[in-house]
Amino acid sequence: MTVVSQVILKADDELRYPTTGELKNISDFLKTGEQRLRIVDTLTENEKKIVDRASGQLWKKRPDFIAPGGNAAGQRERSLCLRDYGWYLRVITYGILSGDKDPIESIGLIGVKEMYNSLGVPMPGMVEAIRCLKEASLALLDDEDAKEAAPYFDFIIQAMS
Repeated sequence: MTVVSQVILKADDELRYPTTGELKNISDFLKTGEQRLRIVDTLTENEKKIVDRASGQLWKKRPDFIAPGGNAAGQRERSLCLRDYGWYLRVITYGILSGDKDPIESIGLIGVKEMYNSLGVPMPGMVEAIRCLKEASLALLDDEDAKEAAPYFDFIIQAMS
């Protein structure tokens, strides 16, 4: 949910008008709309480039993942890793677009540790993968946009750690 819908729902639940502070939060949110759209547009348009760069970084840091017996040793396993990269990048763009980390948590993080553990995917490897995704993504943004986008990647990293 966006800041706007959160404020409205909270005020409605409490049978009151939005407070001055809540209205300021909405105003601040709306002022950052162009920036959030620009970031999402850049990440979306460059998904393949980001995924390729991030996976290349990960394989260099962790060649054991693609070595025989590694979690991404075969073509099918690598394809699944790349699919997950794209999926996490998309979930991050949802958070950036809404200006909130709730979509990331509800869509991308609930049950993720259990899922990866059941598949035998090491969580430290996933954390490193998201760090590589962050680095590849932020490299395409200017400093101000990178500063705005970084916490969404960090949220996933922290949740997986």
